[in-house]
Amino acid sequence: MNHPHHSAPTSAYGIARQTAGLHLIGDLHGCRCDPRLMLDATHLQDFCQDRVAAAGLTAVGSLFHRFGEGSGVTGVVVLAESHLSIHTWPEAGYVTLDVYVCNYSANNRPKAEQLFTELQAAFAPAQPQVQRVERG
Repeated sequence: MNHPHHSAPTSAYGIARQTAGLHLIGDLHGCRCDPRLMLDATHLQDFCQDRVAAAGLTAVGSLFHRFGEGSGVTGVVVLAESHLSIHTWPEAGYVTLDVYVCNYSANNRPKAEQLFTELQAAFAPAQPQVQRVERG
């Protein structure tokens, strides 16, 4: 007998399809940007958080770490929608940039694209290599 208050079980596949997202991955070579974006953890964190908010995404926490005088920065902004991660190598003019969003409650692809595009533009890479991966 079918009980009206029992819902059909949701398969793991169904959940995965609902949360499918977009992962944008950038290897940014030959960056010709404001040196503070490569060297100053606080400046980079503030910049990333501003860009996250401007894109309409929700930061729930962040951690940025500088590896020493003249060295690069590693940073992560945890988003309600997933994450942004960034790693800089100022001595090589190189940055790795990841923006990943899930689409559980809304289609966040346009917001991810805006965030990634604005961050990439700020680093002004001579040779950007970008991958777009559909997740889920």
